[in-house]
Amino acid sequence: MTKTYARLTPLADSLPATVPFVGPETQERSRGHAFAARLGANENTFGPSPKAIAAMSNAATDVWMYGDPENFDLRHALAAHHGIAPENILVGEGIDGILGYLGRLLIEPGDKVVTSQGAYPTFNYHVAGFGGVLGTVPYIDDHEDPNALIAKAAEVGAKLVYIANPDNPMGTWHSADTIQRMIDAVPDGCLLVLDEAYIEFAPEGTAPTLNIEDPRVIRMRTFSKAYGMAGARVGYAIAQAELITAFNKIRNHFGMCRISQAGALAALDDQPYLAEVVQNVAGARARIDQIARDNGLSTLPSATNFVAVDCGRDAGFAKAVLDQLIALDVFVRMPFAPPQNRCIRISAGRPDELDIFASALPKALAAARV
Repeated sequence: MTKTYARLTPLADSLPATVPFVGPETQERSRGHAFAARLGANENTFGPSPKAIAAMSNAATDVWMYGDPENFDLRHALAAHHGIAPENILVGEGIDGILGYLGRLLIEPGDKVVTSQGAYPTFNYHVAGFGGVLGTVPYIDDHEDPNALIAKAAEVGAKLVYIANPDNPMGTWHSADTIQRMIDAVPDGCLLVLDEAYIEFAPEGTAPTLNIEDPRVIRMRTFSKAYGMAGARVGYAIAQAELITAFNKIRNHFGMCRISQAGALAALDDQPYLAEVVQNVAGARARIDQIARDNGLSTLPSATNFVAVDCGRDAGFAKAVLDQLIALDVFVRMPFAPPQNRCIRISAGRPDELDIFASALPKALAAARV
C-alpha cells in the first residue's frame, strides 16, 4: 500500500489507526438497522433537563458566532456551584478532550504513566498518542487498587497516575477517605488524574473535599452522564490555578460550541431535575439487578449509571451473551480485561428499554449456552 504523502512523525507513524470504542452507529450501519435498546455506552437515556433543551434551542439561532473562548459564564457558574474560584476550573470538550490536553501538556515520549489494567481506554489512547509508556496494575475484587497504583507510580517514576472513582467499567467505588489517602501518598513529581465522571450518582462520602491548593491532583467532571448531555461534549477539570492556566498554552480555545455552553449553564441551574435523574437511575439499577437475578446471574454494586452483570463463567461466555444480545437488537458492552471481562455492562435505561433487555436476556443466555 502506498504511504501517505504527508510526513507523519515517527511516533504517529508507529501507532495503529484505531478508536477506543466502536460506536453503536458503526454497528448499526453494518447491521443495516438500528438497535431497539441502546444500553451499552453509559449514556443517560433519561436525557437532559427540559430547561437545557430550551436553552440549546434558543442558542442555535446564534450558532453563526464562535463560542466564548474563555467559557466565562460557565466557568463562573461552576465556580459558584462548587464554592471555588473560576481560576481553578477548565472547561473542555468532555473529559476525553481534557485528557488529551493533559497528555499534550505533560507527556513526552518515554514518560511513565500508571493506570489499572482494563480501566478507561481513552486515557490509554491519549498516553500512547504522546509517546507515554503505560504501566498497569490489576483490579482487586473488581475495584481499582489505590495502594497498588501509588506503589507502581513510585516504582517507575510516573508523571501521571489515573483512577476513576466511581469506576468505569465496573461501577464500583472507593470512599472519600480512601481517595484522600491516595492523594496524600502521590509521589513527588507525579500528578493524580481523578476521573469523577459518575460522581453525581455516587453515595454521599465518595468525593473528597475539594482542595484547590493541592498541586498533586486534577479532578475531572462532566455533563455527559448525570446531566444527560453526552452529545454536547462538555467536561471540566478542577485543579490548582497554576495548572489550569497552563492549559491555555495548548488548548483549542474555540473548542466549545456556544450551544453546548448554553445547555450546560441551564442544566447546572436545574438541580431539581438532576435529583430526579439520579433517582430514576437508582431505580433502573435495581431493575437491572432484578432482571439478572431472574436469570440466575448476579450484579456488582454500582455507583454509576450502568451495572456490571456477572455472567458467571469466563470471558468467552460473556462475549457470547453480548453477541446474542446484539443479535436481538440490544446494544451492550463488556469490560476488556480479565477477570472483569466475565461481565457485561448494562446502562441504566428507561423502563421501556429495560423491558426489551428483560425479554432478550433469557434468549441470549440460552443461545450462548448451546
